[in-house]
Amino acid sequence: MTWRRAELLRPALDALLASRDAATLLRGDPVELPHRYTDPQDVEVAALLSAALAYGRVDLFKPRLTALLESLGPSPAAVARNSTPVELLKRTHGFSYRMTDARDVACLLYGAGALLRAHGSLGAAFTRQYRKGGSVRFALGGFVDELCAPDFTPLTGKRAPTRRLKHLLPHPDRGSACKRLNLFLRWMVRGPDGVDFGLWREIPRAELLVPLDTHVHRIGRFIGLTSRKDLSWRTAEDVTRRLRHLDAADPVRYDFALSHLGISGTCAARKDARRCADCPLKPICRFWV
Repeated sequence: MTWRRAELLRPALDALLASRDAATLLRGDPVELPHRYTDPQDVEVAALLSAALAYGRVDLFKPRLTALLESLGPSPAAVARNSTPVELLKRTHGFSYRMTDARDVACLLYGAGALLRAHGSLGAAFTRQYRKGGSVRFALGGFVDELCAPDFTPLTGKRAPTRRLKHLLPHPDRGSACKRLNLFLRWMVRGPDGVDFGLWREIPRAELLVPLDTHVHRIGRFIGLTSRKDLSWRTAEDVTRRLRHLDAADPVRYDFALSHLGISGTCAARKDARRCADCPLKPICRFWV
């Protein structure tokens, strides 16, 4: 992207941010759920669950997430850290959402509990990986490997976790955009700003990768953030690289507004004079320029 293009995008994206009410959007976003906790470790564990299970339609997965967190009681971190495998299965009993069931969630909590016991917090575990490899991609891969490293025999009958845990915890080395894990990182690293928490202060915001979902990808193509057609790690890097021209220190600050522009249906998949009339991105959208 040329600097000329960046100067066209910046005012339009800043106008989009200004037009979005974060408090209103929060009610339609899974990040609302970790905001119910005050202890940083509880926020981490609730955020990991909320991000990992945030696939499909928010009106379908959010009620199930809410019920799951209620079943874990006031301290999801204490449950993850201190519960036996049998207790984890009891706590998650009855959870079902699309391809994910109670055993998958129990495995995720079991892995998170192992990290809490070993490092004191999920942030300390991630930061250790970041110091070792010097990049978010390396740290994210190591973090996923650690979550999947314990002996899961008491939960699955074999050392490995359930196969479906790989869906909840995709690995960047397999080419996935890792949208939900990058979303979790955005929550933990950015802020605090009423949406993101800013708990992991040793990870630079500048190193974050945009959580690339279908909405951000589609809108990104409309406004020239990428020409790539696949939802891959390379495409997420492409979008983020261009966003760094707009804000080198905090390239993913536009993500929350961009994603909700698509989630809400305000931005349609095609030119729509009625819907597009008041869109702040209209001056830079390929449908109108």
